[in-house]
Amino acid sequence: MCGRYALKTSVPEIARILGAEANAKFAPSYNVAPSRDVPVCRTSANGGRELSLLRWGLVPHWAKAANDRYRMINARAETVADKPAFRTPFRRRRCLVPADGYFEWKAGPHRKQPYFIHRDDESPIFLAGLWDRWEKGEDGPLDSFAIVTTPASEHVANVHDRMPVIVEADNHETWLNPDTEDVRSLLPLLKPHPGKELLLTPVNTYVNNPRNDDSRCLDPITEPGA
Repeated sequence: MCGRYALKTSVPEIARILGAEANAKFAPSYNVAPSRDVPVCRTSANGGRELSLLRWGLVPHWAKAANDRYRMINARAETVADKPAFRTPFRRRRCLVPADGYFEWKAGPHRKQPYFIHRDDESPIFLAGLWDRWEKGEDGPLDSFAIVTTPASEHVANVHDRMPVIVEADNHETWLNPDTEDVRSLLPLLKPHPGKELLLTPVNTYVNNPRNDDSRCLDPITEPGA
């Protein structure tokens, strides 16, 4: 599962890395929670890449209402090609979700310990996402997304049994290309990231409250549970 992440790298820098047009303004966030409007990279109508603000929590285009009954923050890699909410976005509406790392909580004897999982060089990661457009409301269309998750690598499984799919740079084009509808070519991308350059950093429980959104969310602790 992926239910919280951090994005402190600026939108212009993310756009530069991805070669995308920046159509989004977003202040750095150290505790991104579901229901937020956040920058997501997708293919634009003219075939280029764009960074736009989408709502975290996918509402399928066929949903009767944009409420919690339909809103999904994660899509399991094992069923993404078949589940009604995700099979069309998986074929045609894939996106990349930029992050500086994500949070997971490890069960402990007394409480769950939050960990910040990030690259050792502090560079951004790009998570596999699916987006859809819901147009049944009176306030105009709602574009929303979910993050694809997979069973965790042996390294990350020390904290949690699932992890988001991380799409490396050489696979960005394949993942974003809306003409790549052959799911057989996409399924190999939905694997756990094997590298130990992902650091599992225990952080203060300050991050547990989604209303807390400042650099203290990333403050490391010396001992889990401290």
